[in-house]
Amino acid sequence: MADKPFLTDIKTLRERARKHIEKGAVTEGYSADRKTVIKVLNEALATEIVCVLRYRRHYFMASGINAEGVAAEFLQHSNDEQGHADLIAQRIVQLGGEPNFNPEGLLTRSHAEYVEGETLTDMIKEDLVAERIAIDSYRDIVQYLGNDDPTSRRLMETILAVEEEHADDLVNLLEKTGK
Repeated sequence: MADKPFLTDIKTLRERARKHIEKGAVTEGYSADRKTVIKVLNEALATEIVCVLRYRRHYFMASGINAEGVAAEFLQHSNDEQGHADLIAQRIVQLGGEPNFNPEGLLTRSHAEYVEGETLTDMIKEDLVAERIAIDSYRDIVQYLGNDDPTSRRLMETILAVEEEHADDLVNLLEKTGK
C-alpha cells in the first residue's frame, strides 16, 4: 500500500482535464454505468413528481377538525419533493442525460403510486406508504451507486434522509389524529 501514490500527479490531472472537455463533469475517473445511472435517476425523478402531485392534492383536499395542521404538513412535503425533483433533474443533466418530465408513463416510471385517499387518515396513510417505498428504493439506489458515482450517491443519501423525516412526520400525524 505504501508504494501506491495517494494523488494523481498534477501533470496527468491537467492532461486528462483537457481531453473530452465536452463531457463536462463526467471525467475519465467516472466509473459508473452512466446510462443506467441516468435511467435510475429518471425513475427517482418520476417518483418525486408523483409525490409532489399526491401531496399537493392532499393539501387542497384536507378537511375536518385536524385538517389545518395536516394540510400545512402536506404542503411542506410537496415543496420538499419538488426540490428533490429539481436536484435530481440537475444531476441527470450534469451526467449528460435528459430529465424525463413527460407525463406519459410517469406512473410506470415512478416507484411510488398515486393514491388519492378519501379521508384525512387515508391521505396520511397513503403518503406514509409512498415515503416507505421511496426510503427502500432510494436506499437501494445508494447501495447500487456505491463508490462508482459518489456525487449521485450523496444526493440520494440527502434525499433519503428527508424521506425518512417525512415518514416520521406522517406517523406523528397519524398518532395526533388518533388513527
